[in-house]
Amino acid sequence: MDMAGRAVVVTGGASGIGRATALLLARNGARVFVGDINAEGGQAVAEAAAQEGLAVAFLPLDLTDAGSIETFAAAVLAQAERLDGLVNGAGWDRSQPFMDNDPAEWDRLVAANLMGAVRLSRALLPPMIAANRGKIVTIASDAGRVGSMGETVYAAAKGGLIAFTKSLAREMARHRINVNCVCPGPTDTPLFRAQPESLQAALTRAIPFHRIGTPEEVAEAVMFFAGPRSDYITGQVLSVSGGLTMVG
Repeated sequence: MDMAGRAVVVTGGASGIGRATALLLARNGARVFVGDINAEGGQAVAEAAAQEGLAVAFLPLDLTDAGSIETFAAAVLAQAERLDGLVNGAGWDRSQPFMDNDPAEWDRLVAANLMGAVRLSRALLPPMIAANRGKIVTIASDAGRVGSMGETVYAAAKGGLIAFTKSLAREMARHRINVNCVCPGPTDTPLFRAQPESLQAALTRAIPFHRIGTPEEVAEAVMFFAGPRSDYITGQVLSVSGGLTMVG
């Protein structure tokens, strides 16, 4: 199994793409630490994994709280002999025209979708640097590549996450740490299902494959970057969107 013996952190692992990623990595041999603000969902993932004999542990994590990030990182490093990977998968959004946004919401969007990943990466990089190995995968969004109506600040944060990925990849190359990014398009997650039905239908029609993606399909791309098959790939952005976005 590609991930045998590897310890990997997955944020946002309580549901959607993060949950699918955590289970896929574990099924391929990884020991997975799920971090999420949703304690009920996080425990459910750990219990589901245990029923399959998989190594998935849940630890609470609020990416908008610097103290929570420090506590989470310390707990992971206390339990893991080494850390082989980090999947920055957590994110949050609410579709609304920019001029209707509550400015107070901007801070939460940026904290959850960008700065949380920045802070957690910083906290978990030291053992990877010491070992001269590791994989970081950020899950951004095609909204950050091409923009998205009703998601302006969210798109800005995800665009920042893409730029963070590329810049961190340059800095970490000397330590043999790969840093790559997966950009999902519309995907069948609780976040997508919370959007108005008219928007869901419009997005589905716009996709060349005429269907939205599944969390499992995105998880496969994440595992590629987290595993050994991508050892000579870094600083790259992979869109998983059924052809919705085709940009250079």
